[in-house]
Amino acid sequence: MAAKTGAGPDMGRFSDFFIKELGRRQVWLFFLLATFVYVLPLILADFPYIDDNWRSLSAGMAWAKEGRLFAELFYNELTFSNAAPNIFPLPLLIATLAMSWALTSLTFHYYPQPTIAHCLVLLPLWYNPFFLQNLSYQYDGPIMVLSVVAVIYAITYRHPSRGVQWLVPSCLIALAVGLYQISLNVFVGLCCLELLRAASDRVAWPQWLGLIGWRLAQVVLGWLIYGVTAYPFMGQSRTQLLNEAAEPLLQIHINIARVLESVVLLFHGGFAWVFAGLLLCAIAGAVRLGFSVVDRKDSGPRKLLIGLLCLLTVPVVMLLVSGVALFFRDFNEGARTLMGFAVLLVLLFYLSHRALAPIHERLPLLLMVPLLAMLSLSFAYGRVLTLQKTFASGALFSLEHDMASHQPLRDAKRIYMSVTYSDHWLVSASGSFKQLPVLHYLLNVDYFMLAENLPTVGITNVVAERERRNATLVGYQGFVPLVDSQYYRIYLIGDYGFIVFKEPVPVKTLRW
Repeated sequence: MAAKTGAGPDMGRFSDFFIKELGRRQVWLFFLLATFVYVLPLILADFPYIDDNWRSLSAGMAWAKEGRLFAELFYNELTFSNAAPNIFPLPLLIATLAMSWALTSLTFHYYPQPTIAHCLVLLPLWYNPFFLQNLSYQYDGPIMVLSVVAVIYAITYRHPSRGVQWLVPSCLIALAVGLYQISLNVFVGLCCLELLRAASDRVAWPQWLGLIGWRLAQVVLGWLIYGVTAYPFMGQSRTQLLNEAAEPLLQIHINIARVLESVVLLFHGGFAWVFAGLLLCAIAGAVRLGFSVVDRKDSGPRKLLIGLLCLLTVPVVMLLVSGVALFFRDFNEGARTLMGFAVLLVLLFYLSHRALAPIHERLPLLLMVPLLAMLSLSFAYGRVLTLQKTFASGALFSLEHDMASHQPLRDAKRIYMSVTYSDHWLVSASGSFKQLPVLHYLLNVDYFMLAENLPTVGITNVVAERERRNATLVGYQGFVPLVDSQYYRIYLIGDYGFIVFKEPVPVKTLRW
């Protein structure tokens, strides 16, 4: 009995930790731990992801021509060089540390007396399932994180001087866009959340209008600063918008449909139930917010206008899942462009907190459930990256062995490697892909090998086949392959070789 009596106060103190007010240092430590745990599987996998291969090979830059000049400056300063040698995971660790500070600042901006539950509301800015693809890039991932950090500080920065208050957030917006343009979606989404908070806190009408005008002015000034700093270095191919003569509205509709098809992959199995519960709580929170607008002391037309603007924030935030990417001619529906999905999650968490907190002070801790689901997805994705790394290493050494075993291939002037895409290369992860379809979308590796991988084993006469792709598709009829392996054939025609990959055969998930 004495042991039980002694344990009671300890358990009580532990339980109270989840509902008591936290200091800034405690909030920072919470976010530091939470953010690091989320990226730990990617650090352990240590898989060079797509562009990382050629960047690591040549310490390449090439960000300035994409309008991302500040990305180049970041690596120049961090590596004390004029290039970008691979120093992973140092940039990711620095970016993770910066994000923990940014989330701490945002938490105290929204909640002056935060608890663990309040921290959970903002954690989806990092625990965005689609952000895993951004973090997969050993070079670009940290840059994308720092762009979100700049956006968050543009929201939270406060200064008594009006001029400084306008200039610093605008410079931060320009910095964010110069690191990764898509982060602008996150800023606009957080501005929408600011409007909901203003409505919830019953901010006076003049201040409400001032908030909207202030944020619009910051965005415009930020774009102007970006326009005279990083934009002039951008190549023309990156600036082409949808063709006005080719039904741009229809193209936007098609792009949105493609994004929806990708997002739906997340809501599979238990994830569907978890997010359905989250959505129901958010709807209840939206109803409470609506009553808060009705109870305002403003006139009827003003209440109606505020209510309509609050309603509009929902479709705007949904549109911002892909956001500005929808309007470019070279549309990319990859997961790395869905940074706005993080703000949609924060909106759902914010409204859910509004619904749960008045019922019981511990109920908002239920927000841990969807966060744990997303953390679980991170570890599952980390395992898939490890499997992909194992498969890619095996394929590389197999090709290196075949090349080294045939003197004519070593002496060939040039060997062209075909680019053959398939969803069935990574057989070892087929079970995971079946249970969590979003994993395949996040991985986005649907090729056997890249030509940039071969110099790592001393093969330097292989290049990716582009001009001869039609010949690859037709095949080399009448020629006997010099090498015929499980996954590819190698032909030698004169002084030139051709690596033609076979289409992998789909396999059913094995049952033991």
